Amino acid sequence: MGSLRLTLISFERMINTKLKEKLTTTDYIGAVDFGKTAKDYGRFRPSFPARFYEKLSSYNIGVRGQKVLDIGCGTGAITRQISIQGCEVIGLDPAKRMVVEAKSMDPQIEPKVSYVVGRAESICFLEEVFDVVTAGQCWHWFQHEYALKEVQRVLRPGGKLAIAHLDWLAIPGSVASVTETLIHKHNQSWSTKGTYGLYPRWLAQIREGGFVGIETFSFDIDFSFTHQQWIGRIRASAGVAASLSQDAIGRFCDDLSQLLKYEYPESVLLIPHRVWAVISNKPTRER
Repeated sequence: MGSLRLTLISFERMINTKLKEKLTTTDYIGAVDFGKTAKDYGRFRPSFPARFYEKLSSYNIGVRGQKVLDIGCGTGAITRQISIQGCEVIGLDPAKRMVVEAKSMDPQIEPKVSYVVGRAESICFLEEVFDVVTAGQCWHWFQHEYALKEVQRVLRPGGKLAIAHLDWLAIPGSVASVTETLIHKHNQSWSTKGTYGLYPRWLAQIREGGFVGIETFSFDIDFSFTHQQWIGRIRASAGVAASLSQDAIGRFCDDLSQLLKYEYPESVLLIPHRVWAVISNKPTRER
C-alpha cells in the first residue's frame, strides 16, 4: 500500500494551470453555504448503505486499484468507503469547512485519501487522470454543462461517471413531509420540497455531455432517527443551516422539536429513503 499514498500525492501535484476559472479556497459561494453545516452534515446525514457499493461494484466502480475522483464530496462518506475498498481516491468540494471536517473524520483510514478544495466546473487536475468520477448527493448544485465537460476531460477513455442520490421520501402525512412543510414555512426560498428521489432529467444532460452506456438503478431503504438525530439531519440541509441565520435556525429547530414531540412522540422515527444512481461511460477512442 506504500505506493498508493505516493500516487495520491502525485495527483495533487498535477494541477492544471490553464483553468477556466480561478479556484477559491473560501467556502461555497452563494446563498447556500454547506460549510456552515459541516459538523451536523458529518454527524447526522445517513451514508449510502452497503448495497449501494455492491451495486457500484457490479458496474466495475470502486474496484481495487482504480483512481477515483469524488466531486462534491462533502464530508467524504463516498470518498472514505471507496478508499477502504482499495481505490486511490481524491475528494473535491467547494466548501473548505466541509473538506476540513472530512479530513477530521478519517485520520485512521489506510490507504489515506486526499481532499482538495475546488469546483466540479473547473477541476484542478490534468487530462485523463481518473478511472472513475463519483458525485453523491450533489449533482443538482452543479452547472451541468461545465461539470460534464470537466468530467470528460479528467476521465480516461472508457472511464465511468456515477451520479447518486440518497433522499428521504416525502410521503404525504409522513415525518419527512410535515418537516418539509415546516422548512418551507421558515424559508420560502427553499425549492426542493416534494422530491421522490428520482432524477430522469440527468439522463438527457449526461447523454448530451457525450457519455454513453447510460444505466440507472434504485432501491428504497428505511433509516432510524431519534428526535434529536432527525433535527440534526434537517439542520444540515440546504433549507436550514446552510441558508438561514443563527437566530432563524434556532427558531426552526424549536418548532421542529415541538412538532415531533406532539405529532410523532415515538422515541425512534423510521424515515423511508430512496437510493438512485445513474452510471455512464466516457467513450473509448476509435482505433
